[in-house]
Amino acid sequence: MRFFSPFRYSISNILINKILRPPGAYTHSDPFYRVETHLPTATTTTTTTTTEREMEGRNLVRFLFLLFGGVLLLFFSLLNLPYPPSKDFLFSSKNRFIFKNPLNPTAHHDHHSSAVPLHPLDPLTLQELTKLRTILKSHAPFSTAPYALHSAVLEDPDKSRVLSWRNGDPLPPRKASVIARSSGFTHVLTVDLDTGELTRHETDQLSGYPTMTVEDMTSATWAPLANADFNRTILARGIDLADLACLPLSSGWYGSDKNEEKRRLIKVQCYTMKDTANFYMRPIEGLTVLLDLDTKQVLEISDQGKYIPIPKAAGTDYRYSAQNTHNANPLNPISIEQPKGPSFTVEGHMVKWANWEFHLKPDPRAGVIISRVMFRDPGTGEMRNVMYKGFTSELFVPYMDPTDAWYFKTYMDAGEYGFGLQAMPLDPLNDCPRNAYYMDGVFAAGDGMPYVRSDMICVFESYAGDIGWRHSESPITGMEIREVRPKVTLVVRMAASVANYDYIVDWEFQTDGLIRVKVGLSGILMVKGTPYVNMNQVNQQDNLYGTLLSENVIGVIHDHFITFHLDFDVDGSDNSFVKVNLQREQNSPDVSPRRSYLKAVRNVAKTEKDAQIKLKLYDPSEFHIINPSKKTRVGNPVGYKVVPGGTAASLLDLDDPPQKRGAFTNNQIWVTPYNRTEQWAGGLFVYQNEGEDTLAVWSDRDREIENKDIVLWYTLGFHHIPCQEDFPIMPTVSSSFDLKPVNFFENNPILNTSPNVEKDLPVCKAEASA
Repeated sequence: MRFFSPFRYSISNILINKILRPPGAYTHSDPFYRVETHLPTATTTTTTTTTEREMEGRNLVRFLFLLFGGVLLLFFSLLNLPYPPSKDFLFSSKNRFIFKNPLNPTAHHDHHSSAVPLHPLDPLTLQELTKLRTILKSHAPFSTAPYALHSAVLEDPDKSRVLSWRNGDPLPPRKASVIARSSGFTHVLTVDLDTGELTRHETDQLSGYPTMTVEDMTSATWAPLANADFNRTILARGIDLADLACLPLSSGWYGSDKNEEKRRLIKVQCYTMKDTANFYMRPIEGLTVLLDLDTKQVLEISDQGKYIPIPKAAGTDYRYSAQNTHNANPLNPISIEQPKGPSFTVEGHMVKWANWEFHLKPDPRAGVIISRVMFRDPGTGEMRNVMYKGFTSELFVPYMDPTDAWYFKTYMDAGEYGFGLQAMPLDPLNDCPRNAYYMDGVFAAGDGMPYVRSDMICVFESYAGDIGWRHSESPITGMEIREVRPKVTLVVRMAASVANYDYIVDWEFQTDGLIRVKVGLSGILMVKGTPYVNMNQVNQQDNLYGTLLSENVIGVIHDHFITFHLDFDVDGSDNSFVKVNLQREQNSPDVSPRRSYLKAVRNVAKTEKDAQIKLKLYDPSEFHIINPSKKTRVGNPVGYKVVPGGTAASLLDLDDPPQKRGAFTNNQIWVTPYNRTEQWAGGLFVYQNEGEDTLAVWSDRDREIENKDIVLWYTLGFHHIPCQEDFPIMPTVSSSFDLKPVNFFENNPILNTSPNVEKDLPVCKAEASA
């Protein structure tokens, strides 16, 4: 599930990184700095022999020779560069060192250097992030000590001010919300970008640490290579260091390890890339390195898989170029053509389509944030509020293997890794169709330097042949009526590649006022090595903790839970949550031939505990967010409802440490009063936290929620028992939930939609007849 770093070591790579890394990027925890100052110690059972020492001596001589040659090569290369090295040189997303920097703010769209905010919720611009870095460096401790910037995003203005703002009004003061670490301490700050004023916020009562930086992840994967015991262990497994690829794995919290006390920890596990791009299918099973994430000191090496073979490379490469089989029935290309152009517009971060209007922005933690969602009423022409803000709040991914190398794999992908930080550029024509609009993310690196995440979000219109509404009249009526309307939707899409797993998140807007939120899972399984090559070798009492997918490869059972923060403002901020329960009513024979029927019973939630919902198939309900002060012409309160799709619930013990931290999955629905500090279901600091700052803890305060500004939280869940069809890469599996109008309109809002007619559609000729 994690950010990965393939080594493919070369001396010139290391030298280039040391010389060209941007000013200020080094900290006391830099892996290269640490290697030059001391050698870490490690707890290991490996014994060094005389032969091994002699081999190390020869390797040292070889290393020094290559080092000298690399210095000369680099020196002459730099002299002949057509331009000076960029000060913004950084790691690439795959930790390969390249001169064409993918994080360069001007590499994709030149407009970022001159972009200015147009809306109160617009993200920080490249210029604002640069200014923020300057301000921070003028304040202690950042002016006197190395620091790492873990988060730098817009601090939203007060909600009331945003709601009252109109286009053309002056923007509220622009402020940055900052989380930074320096000298072992975490600082939570508000920085006024106009005045330079810095306000500190107290967080001493919270356990845990902020989201890792990309530099944290990258340097953690390199750190074990500075440890001789680790290198000997890899060589003893028959693996060339040049073929090594490693993952930085968040260690969770278990409350019983002395190493957990006041240390930021990370575990590293490795794979071999030999003969395949899909190194995830070639794990070095049982080998785990425990690191101090601040000092990069190796604290422990555990090797419990010495006799487990490395799975073979054959059949693991998923790239199209590597497939040798002939596709006997290829599909003809399909594309939606729009000769008049798309029907939506994007102005800055405001998107307008059909009757919809909303604010869209990338976010390093949430990925995508949808705000100020409004719908123009087709009857009155009035722009009506639907939702103030919606986003992915947290992802909880526990694996179901309690053994030493697996028990800790209970990831929080947003709070630990940054869901938006792991977003990759979308692939035109494959991730998104031809008519898509692309939006970049502008984020801050660990040293505060801004960079661009290109093509992070796409927006496009979709038509899959679906039907908006239809009716055909039966011939027995004598009326020849056949009325059908096509369904065209607007999709906002982001894809995050959190190392092996790929998540596709869609916000789909329909013309009838419905919003569908869909999550797709694809990518590559996290697998474990095994001695077994066939199920006939497995004893009945053996627990594989998963499925044998291929020779020596087990796909481990795991869950995915994606929790969404949905701040409804249905025709205003003061809303109520209503559980509409379907109950069976009995009839006596003297009343009706029917013995039973269903009755809808409405229960308005008074406090938070009334709105803690576990979905039950045989106790069906609808879940409405209504505005009790606004009614339709016939007296129904206007509202929206959450319509669950296929989902799953966590089955872990509530006292299991991972479930304590992931307690926001104890229910599928929660409702809380609006609080601007309660955005992240797993807490502000998720990394190694103890579960004391989660949605479950907030909700247990049992605050009043009737006719208040409220937030609904919905968790979409997947149980995944791997199967052979998931090897070597998984076909996408998806699930969704809907936000659907319920008495929000006076009648069908797409009644006036026009049907398609042949003359309005583009005519495309087949290539053979063109």
